[in-house]
Amino acid sequence: MAHTEHLPIYKASYDFCLYVEQLVRKFARYHKYALGQDLRDGARRVLKLIVRANARRDKRAALLEIREEVEALKVLLRLCHDGQAFPNFNAFEHAIRQVTDIARQNEGWLKSQYRGRGQSRPAILDEIAEPSAP
Repeated sequence: MAHTEHLPIYKASYDFCLYVEQLVRKFARYHKYALGQDLRDGARRVLKLIVRANARRDKRAALLEIREEVEALKVLLRLCHDGQAFPNFNAFEHAIRQVTDIARQNEGWLKSQYRGRGQSRPAILDEIAEPSAP
């Protein structure tokens, strides 16, 4: 089993999970059991996918899943902000910065997987933008 504790993306995702746990405690009951639960689940899914990606030889599929989950988290954070679930704007700002940092690290990891296979940048964009049909 591959160790993940040394990965900066793992550390950032773990910190985000802890932050979300503390943050959801401050949500009103109306938001805590719907939006809050979705946030907590999404944060944990990203962390699990990072562990999965690190354990696999071909990381691309898991990294693309991470990308989708992170984008879903961004939408959910925005929904929480617009629905006034956050106790203040600073809480939203901190959460969105953490998620953006995770997304940036994931993109770097994904690009490094393609560079390691000797593919050029346009090929990366084509393959990621238009997945092949099964």
